[in-house]
Amino acid sequence: MPDILVSSILAGLATVLGGVIVLFLGRPSDRVLGLFLGLASGVMLAVVAVDLLPAALEHGSRLSTTCGFALGVLLLASIGNTLARRQRRRKKQYSWRDSYVRMGILVALGIALHDLPEGLAIGAGFAATEELGTLLALAIGLHNIPEGIGLALPLLYGGWSAWQILSLCLLVAIVTPLGTLLSLLLLQLSPQAIAMSLAFAAGAMVFVVADELIPTSHDSSRLLTACGLTFGFAIILTIF
Repeated sequence: MPDILVSSILAGLATVLGGVIVLFLGRPSDRVLGLFLGLASGVMLAVVAVDLLPAALEHGSRLSTTCGFALGVLLLASIGNTLARRQRRRKKQYSWRDSYVRMGILVALGIALHDLPEGLAIGAGFAATEELGTLLALAIGLHNIPEGIGLALPLLYGGWSAWQILSLCLLVAIVTPLGTLLSLLLLQLSPQAIAMSLAFAAGAMVFVVADELIPTSHDSSRLLTACGLTFGFAIILTIF
């Protein structure tokens, strides 16, 4: 059990590594920002397409997958609208920094929502064979790095300090081992519940990409956004 949790913790901490990379490189130019936001978009869409939705359909029915996906989209849309309303109450004019902070928080929520079932997947993998669990932890850790970059970049643009960004990255990183611990404690989870949680995370991530990441990155550079999205998608296809 300790080895399983260590592997899961390391996979989660890869999100923090992505944040450290952003802080080390400093605030990028608008064109570089567009490239990296496109990269994060590609990674998240690829995870949805090749990991989350296929796994949801494997564990449950199309109905449970569709319901989970719709709930993920609706929850993130509701959170996004709430954040926007609060920002408008604080300031009469909605600043570009506010929009980046909101984007970063939504990305963090989207990542956290899909890190929980990923933690469950690591636990299930180790329950099958140690080799499978280790491979899943490695794959999840690798794609958590660009996700951490996608989380930290908008917050850096929004004026957050280094410790605030790293604290949020660490908070998100904790979700993965929590999911693994949950899988070890609740091995009798309903397949339909697992399917809905996977699809829920997929819907949340698709909303973040469609509503926040791509529109903002397009403002910087449509070409670099497309390049980053393609490269991010290719990274996950290579891993999986």
